[in-house]
Parts: sequence; C-alpha cells; structure tokens
Amino acid sequence: MQKSLEDRNGSLRIAREGFSYILAPALMSIILLAVGYWYAAIPFVLLTAFMTYFFRDPKRDPPNDPNVIVAPADGRVTRVIQLAPGSEDSSTLISIFLSPLDVHINRSPIAGKITDVSYTKGKFLMATDEKASLVNEQNALTIEGSRITIVCKQIAGILARRIICWKHEGEVVALGERFGLIKFSSRTDVIVPESVEILVAPGMRVKGGATVIGRLK
Repeated sequence: MQKSLEDRNGSLRIAREGFSYILAPALMSIILLAVGYWYAAIPFVLLTAFMTYFFRDPKRDPPNDPNVIVAPADGRVTRVIQLAPGSEDSSTLISIFLSPLDVHINRSPIAGKITDVSYTKGKFLMATDEKASLVNEQNALTIEGSRITIVCKQIAGILARRIICWKHEGEVVALGERFGLIKFSSRTDVIVPESVEILVAPGMRVKGGATVIGRLK
C-alpha cells in the first residue's frame, strides 16, 4: 500500500507517518498567530517546516540493471567490513548513517521476494556505534533475488524510537521500492554475499534507491 501523499506529478511525497508531527505544530502556529502572539508562533512555524522536510519522500529512479545493488537509505557510509574474512562464504556489511537532515525512507537494495521479517527490541545507542547493529532495536528483512539473497536492517539510533516497515514476509519488492522508514536519526545496514563487488567506501554519501553500492561479479 502506498504510504505517502504525492503531488500530481508523482514527485513530491510526504510520508503519512509524519502527518501528526507536522499538523500539531502547524495548528499551534495558526492559533498563536490568530490571537496576535506572532513571536511565540515562530518556534512552531520552524518546527512545522523541519518536520515537513524530515518526512519528505522524494521520487527516485533506480538504475535499469538487474545486476546492481542500490543503497537502502540516504546518508553516509560509515562501515564496509567482511563479516567472516577467510571463510568460504564471507559476507560484506555496509552501514549507512542517517542524520536528522537525511531522507529516512528505506528502499529495497535488490528486486526479489521477502522471505523473512524479524523485529528485535533493544537499546538506543548512537547509530554510529559499532555495537548498534547487535544491541539496538532493529528490523531485519531477508530479500531473495534471482541470483543473490541479502539482509537489510533498519536500526534505531539514539533519537529514533520507532521503526516502521510496510512490507511483510512473502511480498515481492522491486529494485529501489520503498519498504519502510525510521523516525529521526538512525542507521541502515545491508549484508551482501561474497559474489558482490563493493563499489562504496566509508565516508561516501549515498542516495537510497539510486546510488549503486555493489554489482554482481
């Protein structure tokens, strides 16, 4: 189900989960302005603008290439590590940190079928903390494509308190398709098999659903 409000051109979207965060300060702004307290309304006007910006859901056009893996989120790549170096099946973990200014919509790195959705309660460490992927609240999706299977994790950060996933086990997703969001600063991890050539490095900025982070060898 589409979870965003979009304009006629399909380019401007606001995630529905952000409506209450936008409407509450907007209503306070209107009330204060109506009674003449314009100076008191300024913080609420600014908060309304920030919430509208935060819950934006821009249109993205994924590459027309079945052999690529795209970023599952906007943000900065903080880690690219092998999980079991030297083993026969060494997967690679790519971590993307989302600041409060980044788009927080999550998108599928590959086209395929969701074979598992696993939510785990946990702590709320800084999203950049290496332990976050192990102990923080998170939601992991396993997506089985035609050639590879990947795991994509939505990980809550110190400000994030709610992970939202719109998809369920058994559903099919397209490359770059929206599958959820995380409220406020957070992190998204993607685990890819050894058969993927990694095309990003720590420090790089990526766009969810658009930036190619890996390619099938």
